[in-house]
Amino acid sequence: MKRRTAREKAFQALFQMITTNLDKQHAMDYVLEEEENDDFLISLVEGVTSHQQELDELIVDNLENWSLDRLPKVEKTVLRIAVYELKFEEETPTQVAINEAVELAKTFGDEASGKFVNGVLSKMG
Repeated sequence: MKRRTAREKAFQALFQMITTNLDKQHAMDYVLEEEENDDFLISLVEGVTSHQQELDELIVDNLENWSLDRLPKVEKTVLRIAVYELKFEEETPTQVAINEAVELAKTFGDEASGKFVNGVLSKMG
């Protein structure tokens, strides 16, 4: 599975987890359907869930005029994945993590989502 696809599947699994009561494994199984599991997908979902408090603190430190509670679920989920990659996935270059997050935000949100995510992550990079 390509990394972009793994990020999309990770987004979908994490989004399912915050909008329903699915646990990690069921959320990943749901988004994978019949596809093979992917190490990068597992790393993202496991990493975001196990470091969520730390990731949220980093996000809050870089928000202007927003609180984490007010963030739409799409942007919150994309930011968590991107901040996890920036902080813990050393093989992912900073600009790649930011660009991929912006594309995820545009895909699952709207044009404003991409700009918002880019603004928050640019402060971190």
